[in-house]
Amino acid sequence: MTEKNKNQYKKTLNLPQTPFPMRANLAQNEPLRLKEWKKKKLYEKIQEKTASNAPFIFHDGPPYANGDIHVGHLLNKVLKDFVTRSQLLLGRHCPYTPGWDCHGLPIEHKVMTTLFETQKEQLAQLSENEQRQLIRKECLAYAKKYIKLQATQMQRLLTLADYDRPYLTMSKHFEAETIRVFAQHIKEGIVYRQLKPVHWSIENQTALADAELEYFDKKDTSVYVKFPIKNINALNTIIGNTLPNASALIWTTTPWTLPANLGISIHPKFDYAIVALNNEYLIIAKDRIDEVKRTCDITDKINIINTVKGDALLGLEYQHPFCDRNGQLLSADYVTLEDGTGLVHTAPGHGVDDYQTGLANQLDPYCPVLADGTFDNSVPKWLQGQHIWKANPKIVAHLKNSGHLLHDQEFVHSYPHDWRSKTPVIFRSTEQWFISVDQPLKSNTHSLREMALSHINNDINFVPQWGKKRLAGMIENRPDWCISRQRAWGLPIPAFQCQNGEIFLTHQSSMAIAQIFEEKGSNAWFECSPAELLIHYDPQNDPDKPKTLNINELTHCYDIFDVWFESGSSWNAVIKHTQNSTVADLYLEGSDQHRGWFHLSLLASLGAQQTPPFKQLLTHGFIVDKNGHKMSKSVGNALEVETLLKKYGAEVARWWVSSLSYENDIKVDLQFFDIASEGYRKIRNTLRFLLSNLPSNSGTLNTSTSIQAFIHSLDVNTLEHYILSQTQQLSEKVNHAYDTFAFRQAQQLIYQFMTEDLSAFYCMAIKDRLYCDLIESPRRQRAQSCMEIILEVVCRLLAPILPHTSEECFQLLHPEDSVHLSDSISFKLSPDPNWSMILERRSQVLKQLEESKAKGIENPLDAGIQLPQSDEALLQFSPDLSDIFGVSRVSVQTKDPNIHVQDLRNEPRCERSWRRDLSVHLHENGSYLSKRDANAIEQILTKEK
Repeated sequence: MTEKNKNQYKKTLNLPQTPFPMRANLAQNEPLRLKEWKKKKLYEKIQEKTASNAPFIFHDGPPYANGDIHVGHLLNKVLKDFVTRSQLLLGRHCPYTPGWDCHGLPIEHKVMTTLFETQKEQLAQLSENEQRQLIRKECLAYAKKYIKLQATQMQRLLTLADYDRPYLTMSKHFEAETIRVFAQHIKEGIVYRQLKPVHWSIENQTALADAELEYFDKKDTSVYVKFPIKNINALNTIIGNTLPNASALIWTTTPWTLPANLGISIHPKFDYAIVALNNEYLIIAKDRIDEVKRTCDITDKINIINTVKGDALLGLEYQHPFCDRNGQLLSADYVTLEDGTGLVHTAPGHGVDDYQTGLANQLDPYCPVLADGTFDNSVPKWLQGQHIWKANPKIVAHLKNSGHLLHDQEFVHSYPHDWRSKTPVIFRSTEQWFISVDQPLKSNTHSLREMALSHINNDINFVPQWGKKRLAGMIENRPDWCISRQRAWGLPIPAFQCQNGEIFLTHQSSMAIAQIFEEKGSNAWFECSPAELLIHYDPQNDPDKPKTLNINELTHCYDIFDVWFESGSSWNAVIKHTQNSTVADLYLEGSDQHRGWFHLSLLASLGAQQTPPFKQLLTHGFIVDKNGHKMSKSVGNALEVETLLKKYGAEVARWWVSSLSYENDIKVDLQFFDIASEGYRKIRNTLRFLLSNLPSNSGTLNTSTSIQAFIHSLDVNTLEHYILSQTQQLSEKVNHAYDTFAFRQAQQLIYQFMTEDLSAFYCMAIKDRLYCDLIESPRRQRAQSCMEIILEVVCRLLAPILPHTSEECFQLLHPEDSVHLSDSISFKLSPDPNWSMILERRSQVLKQLEESKAKGIENPLDAGIQLPQSDEALLQFSPDLSDIFGVSRVSVQTKDPNIHVQDLRNEPRCERSWRRDLSVHLHENGSYLSKRDANAIEQILTKEK
């Protein structure tokens, strides 16, 4: 072929053209897309269009308004966007109101640090209440700053939500609604105030909830301590002996709690031995003797004097080793034989089990530890003012010097820490507000625990299923909910103190305070007098008020709510007002929320409305590095979201999220984003091929009616009929995957269809007709219409995962429209059953063509395929068979049952299409052309003249 002919023939080809670029330039183009959506009010238009559709109520769990978003936020917010966008695809009305958790210690801690650095002297001159007001003012500004920052960062992830109208736990409306939820708990009789031990952060001087704890290894000292039996004669009577002395041997890992010891717990059914060791006698559980001997490095022989059941020892008095008081041996079923001595040091002010034992034996929850972690003046002088962590070695030394210490040793154990300050917490008895989980509600015969477990086991759907067991286990074992905190930045618990010390808090008074908070916000608590706060309260109609109530003599209580009670009440403050319901179809958060937002929203809702606030819980795992370690800036293994978006763009990040088995912990590394980027590139290239081969008048096959009409015109044996049947099946499967939140399955279905069914099969099969047929060729136009329908469907299916790319593609078909506002498309057709045989033969042919490369047949167009006579039924597809197999010709032979590859390299090749079909021959211009190509060239050149 001459160079002249080569250039001339190239001009006659229908080469692909499209403004859809190969390079996406996502980092530059995605922000432009966001501006376009905002300008066109896309979110508002979607809500308006779907307002009359069946609702799907999704409720957003509020992130904390502190710092930049991290990869965990990226995962969480993108998954939520998948939910809302896929529900839109499924034809449902699914608003997305984002929220922020605004109150709490993290913000107050940051603000206090700044205030102490810049205004320490001024702060000291203010009254306590003035200090609270200044702190709250600064915290409000801090929260607003980070809400604005995070909202911008979340939108950069291409999430579509009502960011102009988010819910904020610090808003007047939210605060008022939270108080109303609390009022219902009061009405149900499950709110109480009591002196009892709670987790206490010494660093931040406040109570903490279980959800605010993290567990880290801590090195401590354990001690075996002898508590001398005071009434030795009583013991001798029990054991029938005349011992001169005896001591109850206890083991504890918290020597600092020994000053608060008020009892020693034993199990009434265990066997306890009185043993002789050197010149003293000890009481130890019989089954622990050998282990105590080993642990305490005792080489002398231990002789058992006698053995009795624990119940025989109950009531025996002992002398505290260094405090001037006595205690008794008490019964407790929680005592075990797994560690220690079988005798448990009991300090009712420093432990939950200890507290319960104290209640059963009329012991006060005595706590000599102050809020700052130092001992008060009720302990011996040598301990007064000492910090508990520094006092440990002094207590051990004192016990050793007094002869009460049998053994001490250092050990490492998992210990609760404040999740913000990362410092160890303690159990400390303080006056706190609680919600009972075991007290039956007044309007119901069941407790919160009973109702919660019933709904978990019978009514709530969990994705994944293991979430059911996890949440149920936490509900089964949780204590009463401590809802009070001793800080400034939060929602005040609306309690007052009467002049006689009685606490005033009723359902009706709380409802009155809620009205004030709705009008003025919770700052009113710190700015208004009790009389002003209770302006809407009618004491005459409140049967629960104190008998001697005098509003003018009331003083404020300044405890604030646990922030989990606020966010746990969001169903009432948000979806009740935005969607006229208090029950969401779905809550979606990380697995830590089984003890956090999921858990406490369930309790708050059951206490107020006796029904769960959600029908389904979807849980995703934690973000970890490639080695499975928690990501942290301090460790240096964290990836910055901003850096990821600059390098890859949000679409690649979203494609990565869609590829995850999100129910497990998720490993993150740049190499995984590289893999996602390659996958995205393949999707984009397939879209580009389809777009580049469409006619200029595309965009008309965008309704179910027009598509169905085109399908009716198709011969069932055509490639188009087959690929559209696959498209229809894809649509059904992907929609089902979206409806069950199986986003990875949806992504894999789309990816497989686009890379295998389309790119590797259909697109390869139609390239020849697209490039070489005349523009008006019926089969070429049929292929173009088919590609247009595929694009209409695929753009919609991709929209939840790749909203920018699907919009970019869709607007080349419909420049003034949005894929996110498009109507759904559905059509029905079934492929010819012989297609399964064709695809099987194709796999065999491709394998043989690959083997034929060793014989020099590098190009499949240099080959022909001979099928066995048994495949004669496939000849009905003969117009497309050569394109399906990617060869120049296909025939059926009569005898041989095998597939054969024909070497056609010695036969003439069309210089325009490179095919070697039987119609190729030498033309007058010296070129070899097939009949089809020669005719096409002639008509094209005639038109040009």
